[in-house]
Amino acid sequence: MRDTKILSRFSEDSQKKWKEMQLFINLKKEVNHGANGTKEYVIKKVLTKAK
Repeated sequence: MRDTKILSRFSEDSQKKWKEMQLFINLKKEVNHGANGTKEYVIKKVLTKAK
């Protein structure tokens, strides 16, 4: 009785994890470098004046 309960719970949990992983893998999207014009932005150094 106990063994079948544990095995069935393990099976359900593993199927649930597999479905979540497949969903996560399918929802990933590829990002193109510089696609939205952010490739050429440069962070400038700002000198602050001493007070």
